[in-house]
Amino acid sequence: MPAVRFKPTRLLALIVPLLMAGPTARAAGTPPNPSAFQIKNSDLDATLFYQLLVGEMELRSGEAGAAYQVILDAARRSKDEALYKRATDIALQARAGEQALSAVQAWREAVPGSLDAMRYQIQLLVALNRPADAQAPLRALVQATPADQRAALILASPRFFARATDMPAAAHAVEQALQPYADVPDTRIPVLVTQGQMWLAAKDTAKALALAQRAHAIDPTADAPVGLALEMLPGNVDAEAIVRAHLQAKPDSNAVRLLYTRALTESQRYADAMAQLQVVTERQPDLAQPWLTLGALQVEMKRPAEATATLKKYVALAQAAGAAAPAQAASASASAPDGDTADDDGDDAHPAAGDEGLTQAWLLLSQAAEQQNDFKGAETWLAKIDNPQRALDVQVRRASLLAKQGRMKEARELIRRAPEQNPTDARAKLLAEAALLRDAKMWTEANAVLADANAKFPDDVDLLYEQSMMAEKLDRMDEMERLLRRVIELKPDNQQAYNALGYSLADRNLRLPEARDLIKKALDLSPGEPFITDSLGWVEYRMGHRDEAIRLLRGAYQSRPDPEIAAHLGEVLWMNGQTDEAKRVWREAHARDAGNDVLRETLVRLRVGL
Repeated sequence: MPAVRFKPTRLLALIVPLLMAGPTARAAGTPPNPSAFQIKNSDLDATLFYQLLVGEMELRSGEAGAAYQVILDAARRSKDEALYKRATDIALQARAGEQALSAVQAWREAVPGSLDAMRYQIQLLVALNRPADAQAPLRALVQATPADQRAALILASPRFFARATDMPAAAHAVEQALQPYADVPDTRIPVLVTQGQMWLAAKDTAKALALAQRAHAIDPTADAPVGLALEMLPGNVDAEAIVRAHLQAKPDSNAVRLLYTRALTESQRYADAMAQLQVVTERQPDLAQPWLTLGALQVEMKRPAEATATLKKYVALAQAAGAAAPAQAASASASAPDGDTADDDGDDAHPAAGDEGLTQAWLLLSQAAEQQNDFKGAETWLAKIDNPQRALDVQVRRASLLAKQGRMKEARELIRRAPEQNPTDARAKLLAEAALLRDAKMWTEANAVLADANAKFPDDVDLLYEQSMMAEKLDRMDEMERLLRRVIELKPDNQQAYNALGYSLADRNLRLPEARDLIKKALDLSPGEPFITDSLGWVEYRMGHRDEAIRLLRGAYQSRPDPEIAAHLGEVLWMNGQTDEAKRVWREAHARDAGNDVLRETLVRLRVGL
């Protein structure tokens, strides 16, 4: 066993006051109380005290093995749980897992009903890669836990196995351990959900889904099954069905609705996410955060008027909460005992969080004003921001306003002069400058900035990806493919790179089977993502599969009514003879963003007037 040095133990700290304890001093004038002088004998006899003292001294001198043996012997003699725990901890600190397990087994034999000993035994068996052996102590722990706490313990039991190396074996052990409680009314849902969590951790999503469905069928309003279903999002249609059914059965479940919104946003299903947020804001209009998220999505979807109203609502709520906070703090301070303060628990962090939310709202309001070409209004919102941590974001927005007004030279200079508070700011400034040039269709200049950025930050996947997009705009297909394949090499799970390469090939009618494989790989990595679904629909169209293309493109457009997706859907519908629907889709997209290049090119090429 390796020699390990430790700080003085809590046990030793407890022993010293015990030895020094004596009759409590009485106040002057207080009659003597005979009982105060009655000495209560401790269970700590001289031999046991000597053992503990020797054990702690051995540990402090670096002899962890000797300390372990002495403390464990003392635990066996006294049957004291604290000493068994101490011996176990000494072994763990010395990375002696088998000795720690021996101490816990002795602990369990001495105190069979000890919940702590059972917990230790489970965790040690898992750490020693023996999850199957953890079945018996887990079952014993559940049995020994009071009935009113059993469901909570069952739901928390996957934490014991979080670091298991053989997760399927761990899942099987938990399944077997909980079997006696599978048909008990109070525990059957927790058992199913816990088993589902274990199989999900074991990468058996099908089994986890089946268990979630069974639990949900027992009680559609129960939170635990929908929590398991949410862990399978985004992209699992059947798991999403559980979430939607739960929300239908329990419409006021705002916490679930917000988690669902997050999953939808991750999949870029912004229209669906906005629908959920609108329900939350209607049912709980005084909750600030959903208004901010909804406003951000409306800006992303280029609905500036709606976004402005939504974000103003957030600002009003956030400012009202900020104004109320000092009064609440003063009230709490006044009611606190002497010497206590209301912010001892860290509540003073909340105003900073509110300031960050307001900063984000003002940036978004500026962006919404910019989308309406209200440059003066956009600057008015930016002027409200006094947050040094977001100085670069403010400068980038101001640069965007200048660029939109044709003042590109000033815009680029503004970004270049922006202060750099940390090493990542230099990279962010290069990306921001390239984005300005890209939005202005200055492809050559943007490519030059990105080439310089890639020289300064080699093998940065974001910079490589952005430069590949500029190469595509410049019709440098070989360079684009080289850059995207480098991104895939550096980050094999980068769905954007697979999708971009596949779409570029499909759009040029090149290597269509390979393009479809690339896009399907992207969709496997990000199931349900509308732009990737759009790419797959487009390649299916190029391959002559119009019905499948329409199905895919309709789904993508429903999730995210973006002008580019509308352009593709409209074209396939048009070529399929469904001209009325095609025109309707194009009109909707044109009303949202008349300047979209893909939409305009499609209408010109097909000679369609709206």
